[in-house]
Amino acid sequence: MFGIRLPVMMGVTFTAVSPMIAIGVDPSMGLQGIFGATIAAGIFGILVAPTIGKLLRFFPPVVTGLEILAVGLSLMVVAATWSGGGFGAQDFGNPVYLAIAGAVLAVILLIVRFTTGFVHNVAVLIGLIAGFGVSSSLGLVSTTGLGEAPWFGLIVPFHFGVPTFNFWAVSAMCIVMLVTFIESTGMFLALGDIVERPVAEDELVRGFRADGIGTLIGGLFNTFPYTSYAQNIGLVSVTGVRSRWVCAVAGAVLLALGLFPKMAVVIASIPPYVLGGAGVVMFGMICASGVKTLARVDFKRVQNLYIVAISIAAGMLPIVSPQLFSKLPHSLAPVLESPVLLTALCAIMLNIFFNGVGSTETARNSLMLTAKEADL
Repeated sequence: MFGIRLPVMMGVTFTAVSPMIAIGVDPSMGLQGIFGATIAAGIFGILVAPTIGKLLRFFPPVVTGLEILAVGLSLMVVAATWSGGGFGAQDFGNPVYLAIAGAVLAVILLIVRFTTGFVHNVAVLIGLIAGFGVSSSLGLVSTTGLGEAPWFGLIVPFHFGVPTFNFWAVSAMCIVMLVTFIESTGMFLALGDIVERPVAEDELVRGFRADGIGTLIGGLFNTFPYTSYAQNIGLVSVTGVRSRWVCAVAGAVLLALGLFPKMAVVIASIPPYVLGGAGVVMFGMICASGVKTLARVDFKRVQNLYIVAISIAAGMLPIVSPQLFSKLPHSLAPVLESPVLLTALCAIMLNIFFNGVGSTETARNSLMLTAKEADL
């Protein structure tokens, strides 16, 4: 009933940031309003998952490939920001930061080129460790708060008080859930392609329900809406690790980080520019996965070229010009400020306009054909 049974990790979605800020600054709601809206959105997500699952017919390879490509391109902004020192860094773009990010990238590439087996699979991890070591030797690692952090900290529900439920706050967060479902669709289909197990409608629904229950649990335990992260695509592609049990172990590690605050401080001390070098690899691999999916599209039909050209151009608008839609109603921000959603919506509408609406079975067969072609 819950879980798509693919190698997927979840995390808090950036899509919810703007609505949460709007809810939190309202004196009548505050944090309790955010957590209440999160709980309600989780329940909403679980209930509407079967309906959203029927959208599979709208995701042929041309749409899926575009969405994956948009995910990778949009995340490159994050990789660039990390490499320059992180969000809000006063000396952003410091050559030392860029050099360390480049060194991490170089280590990963050398390992991929000259090793095999286990070492090859953990190239990204080794690169991060190397970058952390260099940063530490230069005195660039800060462990502020390590001494004050307790050894053990139990997380309890409703730590900040009993959640409140406001109609408009709940409505905004439910829209966030719908947005994340659309984004997750492309990611699930891409992962299914990578691990050679095409995703059917019922599996897609189980994946949505997992996002919903994750959001519900997040609200109960004083955190925010969760989604299946698109970074999974890049990491699975880079490491070649396809086992969902690895993700289960990683989940246990995350639980440990939550229960032992000192461990969490150490992990949080990894400088952003170290992550930037690895981010270039992982997010670039997401772009490559999108291109790989698009390679199966029949571009002899010029209409498909128009779908790709216009959709990816529209999706990149909020990245190349962040203020472009600033004069439009703020309620449209979840759509207009999301490159992934904007690309997906354009691709879906243009595909319907040029190619019509396929059946769910047709979409599933296309995905299966894609996986078989990948074997050849």
